[in-house]
Amino acid sequence: MKFMNILVPVIGLVALGLAWQNYGWAGVALLGSVIVMWALLHVTRLMQVMKRAADRPIGHVASAVMLNAKLRPGMNLMHVVAMTRSLGSLQSPKDAQPEIYRWTDTGGSHVTCVFQGGKVQSWEMVRPAPVDDAPQAPAAPPTAP
Repeated sequence: MKFMNILVPVIGLVALGLAWQNYGWAGVALLGSVIVMWALLHVTRLMQVMKRAADRPIGHVASAVMLNAKLRPGMNLMHVVAMTRSLGSLQSPKDAQPEIYRWTDTGGSHVTCVFQGGKVQSWEMVRPAPVDDAPQAPAAPPTAP
């Protein structure tokens, strides 16, 4: 994660240098426009994800089973929020690593995800014990010997 935080700006600066060397100010302007457009696309996606999540209750998901099936190790938190269309309910202390979030569906099933550095490390799905609503069959009368 920290490697990418350094590598991406360095690549951007090297590309700007090459654009200056080969095309002058026109190249710098074109590459600068491309970088700004790329950043705006990411910000727009982030805002759309947060807008959709703002309309739902915190920690609610339509189906915990489907969320469990779609989760993969290494997914980032924004991708999981986009899938659930809901912010997870924070279970760990604020700003502590690893971060633990929970999403619950209407049936009481819930998925608890562990995020280390913003990426899914592990998750666990818990389903409530089934409630037996079927009427009990009457016990057979004892037979006389």
